[in-house]
Amino acid sequence: MDAAETAAWIAARSADAPFGYVVTPNADHLTRLRRHPTLRPLYDNALLRVLDSRVVALLGRGLGLAMPTVATGSDVTAHLLADHACRGERVTIIGLDPAYIPALVARTGIAWPAHHNPPMGFGRDPAAVRSAVDFVLANPSRLVFLAVGSPRQEALALAIAATGKATGTGLCIGSALAFLAGAEPRAPHWMQAHGLEWLFRLTRDPVRLWRRYLLDCPAVGPMLLRERFRQRV
Repeated sequence: MDAAETAAWIAARSADAPFGYVVTPNADHLTRLRRHPTLRPLYDNALLRVLDSRVVALLGRGLGLAMPTVATGSDVTAHLLADHACRGERVTIIGLDPAYIPALVARTGIAWPAHHNPPMGFGRDPAAVRSAVDFVLANPSRLVFLAVGSPRQEALALAIAATGKATGTGLCIGSALAFLAGAEPRAPHWMQAHGLEWLFRLTRDPVRLWRRYLLDCPAVGPMLLRERFRQRV
């Protein structure tokens, strides 16, 4: 499914359905998963997995692999809030600087959300994780946006699902809400279409992102090549 189809699929789920979550793996996720296979359950237990990387899709197709359609978390989120969220709908958000909430509400037309912004490094603090889980349970919504970065958001989604008490759909969407709120600029459409969104982000924040994009993510190429050889055997 592309981003619009993915958003429609998510929107069709009942608000009362047992909690399920959507993950949006990209090259960073895939290479991290290879280094830390213990993270695999975070993805295996997801309700839906969609490919968030045009670079991975282009490389895979170039090697002759059957690749899924790209549906980035940012595009899925934009479609959900523009095409499927009811005017004044209240969603739940974990993460996102509270300073950006007014702009997000004004730009999307949602109601003021149930919002909890965990402290930095909360993924290493069981009490902080439990607080975030409890907040979601206390503020049920059809759409629960988990915007605390990977793999923290995926681990949080699994913890919420594991309670067996939550409902709705959780979306592990990284910076998508920050883009919609205008807090962070997104790459121009031509860069997105040509798989260059990573370069745009790297030039804007090289200190934080150089290792991810220049050292870690390139390992996805050999991973795809190995998969191609595996399929030939």
